[in-house]
Amino acid sequence: MENKILGLHHITAIAGKAKQNLDFYTNILGLRLLKKTVNFDDPGTYHLYYGDERGSAGTILTFFPYEGAHLGTAGPGMATHISYAVPAGSLDFWKNRFEAFRVKVGKSAEKFGEQYLPFQDPDGLQLELVEPRVADTRAPWTTAEVGADVATRGFHAVTLTLRNIKATAAILTDIFEYKLVAQEGNVYRYATEAVPHAAIIDLVEAPGATRGEGGAGTNHHIAFRVKDEEVLMQFRKKVAAGGFNITEKIDRNYFYSLYFREPGGVLFEIATDNPGFGIDEPFDQLGSSLLLPPQYESRRAAIEAILPKLD
Repeated sequence: MENKILGLHHITAIAGKAKQNLDFYTNILGLRLLKKTVNFDDPGTYHLYYGDERGSAGTILTFFPYEGAHLGTAGPGMATHISYAVPAGSLDFWKNRFEAFRVKVGKSAEKFGEQYLPFQDPDGLQLELVEPRVADTRAPWTTAEVGADVATRGFHAVTLTLRNIKATAAILTDIFEYKLVAQEGNVYRYATEAVPHAAIIDLVEAPGATRGEGGAGTNHHIAFRVKDEEVLMQFRKKVAAGGFNITEKIDRNYFYSLYFREPGGVLFEIATDNPGFGIDEPFDQLGSSLLLPPQYESRRAAIEAILPKLD
């Protein structure tokens, strides 16, 4: 079990205004701000991490917020929808809450035998709250307004939209050991048996759709979870043997990563559980300070002067 892909690790998206993004995900959706750091390749831009109390894999949503970024368009070649698990009977609470905060929210519906509520963040990122058929037992992060009876538990699924699913599906089944478990129309559901949660990838086949364009409100990449660096490098060999161009191991401070682009256009990452988010802050203080990668610490004053205010 430990040498397998363990479902989703994190998902990274692009946003516009940093403060607007922070307010939405912490105050309205009720996630915890785990880390306030910067983009490794662009230290003048935040990298904000949200999740549960300890930043457990399968709960981590991260953003690169670019002030004034143009809005992207979701479409083939992208992860287009992120689904969070919530407790049964909580969708009415969320619909009322979203309406009160003027969040764009759709009508609840059903797919694969599960009720879900679609909504969008301020940049138009497409999100869903899902009541899983099997209750999600992960402990939630709670706030004064979002209690344990309604709070998100972490990712339920992520949807990839593709013009043709065949090559992407082959990676899921042949390399990552996912299985096709259901189909509804042009939506194919794949899942791993290695973990009970954050285990689902939905592939939408849309051959005639206009290809997606990156920008605020779109997903940048999705990351699959492995236990440690030893397993990470085992998967590097498997991916390379499949004929894909995969990066060397990259240290992302809180996990180690590999990246490759699958044939449908989606950027895949494989990321480790170790060392985790407690490496540079106590767990009771996560997200309270601006943390910089070591190579940028000497430039702290200049970076802090550039970054937008979040207070």
